[in-house]
Amino acid sequence: MAYREVYDAWKADPEAFWMQAAGAIDWVRAPSKALFDENAPIYEWFSDGMVNACWNAVDRHVLAGRGDQVAIMHDSPITLSTKGITYRQLQDRVASLAGALRMRGIEKGDRVIIYMPMIPEALVAMLACARLGAIHSVVFGGFAAHELAVRIDDCTPKAMIAASCGLEPDRVVHYKPLLDQAIELASHKPEFCVIYQREQEVAKLVEGRDFNWHGFQYGVRPAECVPVEGNHPAYILYTSGTTGQPKGVVRDTAGHLVALQWSMKNVFNIEAGDRFWAASDVGWVVGHSYICYGPLIAGATTVVFEGKPVGTPHPGVFWRTIQNNRIKSFFTAPTALRAIRREDPEGKWIKRYKLHDLQALFLAGERADPETVSWAREHLGVPVIDNWWQTETGWPIAANPIGIETVPVKLGSPSVPMPGYDVQVLDEAGEPVPPGTLGAIAIRLPLPPGTLPTLWNAEERFRKGYLDRFPGHYETGDAGYIDEDGYLYVMSRTDDVINVAGHRLSTGAMEEVLATHPAVAECAVIGVADALKGQAPLGLLCLKAGVEMPHEQVVREVVKLVRERIGPVAAFRTACVVQRLPKTRSGKILRATMTRIADGVEFKMPATIDDPAILDEIRASLSTLGYPAVAKTG
Repeated sequence: MAYREVYDAWKADPEAFWMQAAGAIDWVRAPSKALFDENAPIYEWFSDGMVNACWNAVDRHVLAGRGDQVAIMHDSPITLSTKGITYRQLQDRVASLAGALRMRGIEKGDRVIIYMPMIPEALVAMLACARLGAIHSVVFGGFAAHELAVRIDDCTPKAMIAASCGLEPDRVVHYKPLLDQAIELASHKPEFCVIYQREQEVAKLVEGRDFNWHGFQYGVRPAECVPVEGNHPAYILYTSGTTGQPKGVVRDTAGHLVALQWSMKNVFNIEAGDRFWAASDVGWVVGHSYICYGPLIAGATTVVFEGKPVGTPHPGVFWRTIQNNRIKSFFTAPTALRAIRREDPEGKWIKRYKLHDLQALFLAGERADPETVSWAREHLGVPVIDNWWQTETGWPIAANPIGIETVPVKLGSPSVPMPGYDVQVLDEAGEPVPPGTLGAIAIRLPLPPGTLPTLWNAEERFRKGYLDRFPGHYETGDAGYIDEDGYLYVMSRTDDVINVAGHRLSTGAMEEVLATHPAVAECAVIGVADALKGQAPLGLLCLKAGVEMPHEQVVREVVKLVRERIGPVAAFRTACVVQRLPKTRSGKILRATMTRIADGVEFKMPATIDDPAILDEIRASLSTLGYPAVAKTG
């Protein structure tokens, strides 16, 4: 079947489509129907089915005779170690930890916060919660104590599972003191903590509250899988809210299983026995969907990678990992590829490794600029496929479904909507705009299985944040357009569309042009306040390693490029060269924060920022252009 037939089949009969997809999952009790819409616009999927996520990710593969296949491959260039865990070993470890948690009173519906680095035990902890029907909330390891405390108070966990430390290329990150401080700051106190002691740092345990990972499990009876209702929350994952109060995205169990099983085969072309690697972190949605649950539900081998795209130890470490693990589909963020390209513009490191098994490279996390996609395609010789989704949706909204057919790639587009997603581009009044016209991207309700039904204990906030602006639609917060062929182009967050003298312009389109300059490795365009035009675009440029061209010349040339390709209407006249751009830990560029610095407006330090020192560098660079260096953090 071709993509169009599959998408049309979903559109013609969504109920039949999703009930058929549900047939690929093991049910304790099959659901009577797919969509439960009695409380619209709050929708649920497969609510009256009974199911267990851990059974579908682990036990059923052992039962099917594949217990000796490697389930998780841990690859840590920081500790110089690799080790594999088979499905049978994984089943034993998960059942043991679940048994110990049950013995300490953890049961269906209880919350458990997991605060761990990229080690297999993080996945074991997630699956042990799922085995019991407990709701896990993974917080990115090394997150600041205050941010962890806010999450403790919001989801009120009965227990915390953490590691003694995380490892960066040049330092040990002390998790345990952060955990202790967070518990002290939080109003809610967890009953106990389980600490996985790493050899790089053995943490001090609090008598009576903290347990050592291995001792905690000593002599316990392994736990069996507890069936839960289809609409029972599998997990809560916090995403940064604009108000500073994090939003707890809820993922229901059955829809999550059905959607991930469908996407593994149809989007990534991965089935049982294949090898898949998503270079992300378990603290992000990609880590939940495509390091832990997706590959394991599909019966594939998943890689847990503890390292960085460059510096652990060189810009070839991704290609080495793909070679050594014979990866079939690889998934990473464009920002990781840009970092590699900056260090290795000629792709020399790629040539050192044999990537025979690699069928495709998938990119998601932020816009995949055409320059980076072209570079990767040229040097890797495989399709480079952008896909677009959000923490809220849990799996791709738009993608190139290579498991169905590879549709023609259009640079700058994540291709076409997936079944379940009726994507619309709307104007300010909520009316659809013609093809090729920039507008707000919205999805007609109901959203498909696997997407968020609501926010944790915050239904009103869910309605206000996602449903109220365009009734009958989910507001994505992204701006873009759909072309005549039905391809979606996501140009920027709605906030990043700037208004220059009444013209609505996408910063993403300008960034696309800047990135074509041979000296530019990475760039960002922000809209700064302008007395005459309302807003004016300003470019920040990171140059490739080894570029000797004077900065003034680079700036002159990129200004000329934007004028030629977008036109004088963009009023693009100002740019400066910076060493690095401020980003979140998952690689998103903090454009709004830079805008506030340029405008001299107070701002709150983003909780997810990777390195706060970069903001001072940006402030200094902007001051050379005459922008206020008076912004205060609050």
